[in-house]
Order: sequence, then C-alpha cells, then structure tokens
Amino acid sequence: MSVFGSMNISATGMTAQQLRVDVVSQNIANVNSTRDANGNVYKRKTVVFQEKNITPFADALNAASSAAIGDGVKVRAIVEDTETPSKLVYDPSNPDANEEGYVEYPNVDVVTEMTNMIDASRSYEANVTAFDASKNMILKALEMGQ
Repeated sequence: MSVFGSMNISATGMTAQQLRVDVVSQNIANVNSTRDANGNVYKRKTVVFQEKNITPFADALNAASSAAIGDGVKVRAIVEDTETPSKLVYDPSNPDANEEGYVEYPNVDVVTEMTNMIDASRSYEANVTAFDASKNMILKALEMGQ
C-alpha cells in the first residue's frame, strides 16, 4: 500500500457519501411533486455502493501479506425504488387528480430520508476522521525522520 493509500480510500468514501446526500436531498425536494417533466410520478431514488476494483479471493489472499486489500468505494448505480407504493391522497380540486379525485404522490417518506441523511453525514464524518488519522500518522513519521 502506498503512503497515501488510506487517504485515497477515505476520499472515495467521502465522495460516495456526498452523492448519497445529494440523492436524499433530491428525494426530499420532490416529496410533494405530483408530476415530473414527463408527466410521471416521481420515484424515490437510492444509491448502490460497490467496492472499487474488486479482487478475486485467491488474488487477495496471495497479496494480503504485502499490500492492502481494496481501493475504496464507488457508486455502482442510482436506482429508483419501485417496491414502495406511491401515496394516494383525496384532493379532487387538484389538477392532477384522477377521475375518483385521488392524487398520486411520490413514494418518499421524509422521516426515512432524514434518517438516511443522518447516516450519510455520520459516514462522511467517519471518513474525515480516518483521513485525519492517516494524515497525522504521516506527519509523525516525517517528524521521526528528521
């Protein structure tokens, strides 16, 4: 592992969590949207993470004694939540109401989204802490070399 390898891993985690916060913010912003630009109801989005440069187990086992395993995290996809049903609210005066008077709202739950945002911000903070610890270890090693 290079001197800056742990810092690079922490940086990928911070980048991934920042994107997660952006997606959660988009979900919260669209909680009351009845239609998108295409006329469809907004669907909640989630972020799927994946390890960068996945190493086969045999290769990882052989390299374990000489190098660190893993290169961080990356975003594999941003997917729409199609399993959670949309909310139907009775509002016959709304122009988007169907013939029975119900308006279909997105499947976004603000409490869930705020929980996800807190989780993402805590993960971001953990990566910052790991980054700072790596930086401090490198600085101490440089001081010892003087």
